[in-house]
Amino acid sequence: MFPNSSNLGRPPFPPKHQQPSNFFNKLPLNIPPTLLSHQQIIDAQFNFQNAALSRALLSGNLATLPAVTPQPLTYGNGSPVHTSAAPTSFRGRKRLSEQNVPYGVKRQRFHSPHRETTVVNQTVPLPEERRYSFPGSIPSQLFHAHYVPDLTGCVPPLRDASFSDPVETTLPVAKDKLSQQVLELFQACQQQTSDLNRKELCRTELQREIQRIFPQSRLFLVGSSLNGFGTRSSDGDLCLVVKEEPVNQKTEARHILSLVQKLFSTKLSSYIERPQLIRAKVPIVKFRDKVSCVEFDLNVNNVVGIRNTFLLRTYAYIENRVRPLVLVVKKWASFHDINDASRGTLSSYSLVLMVLHYLQTLPEPILPSLQKNYPDSFDPTMQLHLVHQAPCTIPPYLSKNGSSLGDLLIGFFKYYATEFDWSHQMISVREAKAIPRPDGIEWRNKFICVEEPFDGTNTARAVHEKQKFDIIKDEFMKSWQILRDKKDLNCILPLRTTIQKR
Repeated sequence: MFPNSSNLGRPPFPPKHQQPSNFFNKLPLNIPPTLLSHQQIIDAQFNFQNAALSRALLSGNLATLPAVTPQPLTYGNGSPVHTSAAPTSFRGRKRLSEQNVPYGVKRQRFHSPHRETTVVNQTVPLPEERRYSFPGSIPSQLFHAHYVPDLTGCVPPLRDASFSDPVETTLPVAKDKLSQQVLELFQACQQQTSDLNRKELCRTELQREIQRIFPQSRLFLVGSSLNGFGTRSSDGDLCLVVKEEPVNQKTEARHILSLVQKLFSTKLSSYIERPQLIRAKVPIVKFRDKVSCVEFDLNVNNVVGIRNTFLLRTYAYIENRVRPLVLVVKKWASFHDINDASRGTLSSYSLVLMVLHYLQTLPEPILPSLQKNYPDSFDPTMQLHLVHQAPCTIPPYLSKNGSSLGDLLIGFFKYYATEFDWSHQMISVREAKAIPRPDGIEWRNKFICVEEPFDGTNTARAVHEKQKFDIIKDEFMKSWQILRDKKDLNCILPLRTTIQKR
């Protein structure tokens, strides 16, 4: 979708003598080109396209705007932005309202010749999803604030490189009704390139504004928007990295976010709606972007989210049955009201890890442990500016397991309904197996234990009520029994309604 131009592969970074931080001078300069990913070229290309888009918007020359632009709205201070009339409310991290578009318009059958082709690459990632959120160091004028953190050790810019185009393969073939339904749901609900573009444009513009307060900071798009498991209705998660050293989340992070919230409420109020500072364990600023019509959560220095984004992205694309299976499980959990950590049930992140764990523990595994097989690529101490390279260096996993999507979905429900020992076992994607629960306070008296692959915390700690745990287990049991007998996804997840909501 981008012209082939070597000029676009060069991020617009300032010359070394203009870089204010000595940290950059300490970076190794002899990194082999083979370790650098195609992503960096695309970052620069997309930032170049975004800059052209912004200039067109700000100058009023709408004739140059891409067709995917969803609203006639603009970023920046010079142009008016009109708030969308669609009502929006917050329910934990989930968006309640959906645009009411007729089913016939939104539906994309997986066998339709007019659909957007979905492909899985021999090397991660997908060609149609190459606009990744690893922002460059965008120069900006300094904005004098009351508080500027110590930015020693800030994240350095990416380097430009050349990388060949990956080879493409298609999605799995669906020969039975249930597998066809899973693929149909995936095709209709998966995040589209245009969805990612809107989030990326918002990230680019926000980074430019935030860098006026924190000049050396960088803003990362993380979570489902980038890890390969996003849907059309997925919210955006942003991580503001001000330095590579840890940030105290109760004090420093909250102070930084309070400044960000003030910036959003004043200078950026024309296109940022209702910024709220949520004082959680990891504090966030929750807001809605009027231009993209996407809700965002922004945290400070929760860098494990950047690392696990690219770990999950690698899992998403090394085997072509992973993404459809994860998407249908997320939609199923949402339909049955067990996919909301703010209400004591499972987060989407925990559900993804549960699917990956199941695929790792089959008699003939469909997924390996990437952290065991490629420890250097997923080193938890790796500098952040190198993390994005891993997905482009891991080859596809060739499994001897030929199970269909339908059989895998039934097996997923059966595994957690009848085989997994919730009382004594912990789900570990890092180890690619169920392991005994540790005796630490993080795991003691918890109903569900899902290990975070990098920092070892319990991603399912929100499930702290036995009543909610029993509801979750019951949903697994009922869905397994129904799907085993009926072999019809509509019996546990109404396809028409789900596709309407996307």
